[in-house]
Amino acid sequence: MSAYRKLGRASDQRTAILRNQTTALLVNGNVVTTVARAKEISKISERLITLAIRERENFSSREVTVSTAKLDSKGRKVLVSKTSKNGAKYDVVDREIKKKLVQVDSPSRLAARKNMTYWLIKGHDAEENTVNPVNHLFDVLAPKYAGRPGGYTRIIKLGARRGDASEMARIELV
Repeated sequence: MSAYRKLGRASDQRTAILRNQTTALLVNGNVVTTVARAKEISKISERLITLAIRERENFSSREVTVSTAKLDSKGRKVLVSKTSKNGAKYDVVDREIKKKLVQVDSPSRLAARKNMTYWLIKGHDAEENTVNPVNHLFDVLAPKYAGRPGGYTRIIKLGARRGDASEMARIELV
């Protein structure tokens, strides 16, 4: 007996369906699909949320020096005229050096992020803003489910689909 459902698809099609629906579940909160797909999505998303909870505070902050272009009042880069050794004049973007506080992931958190990027694809939310689901998982969902020992998803059966009588279900985050 296999460890997962094949869903009547080739492996590349199956993983594409599961990636898209897992991303939609974690970003939007619910998905309507067949019961078999919902059970597979549940397994995947439960593992990803557990991994995010375990690694959510496993990082350090560090101050780094960043060189950025100076901008004028209209948001355009400020150019400065320079002269080369042979006397040629050219324009160079004027730069300013700032200190910036950045988050540095530990090796285990970085490995977790890489594992999550296999199942989660970048997409858009309801307002058409680009959403990185891995950041959403760490920033929004992991703190939300931090005290919960498991059971982050719920499957509600909706009945047969009209076209082919396939059993439908809504999977949602608890």
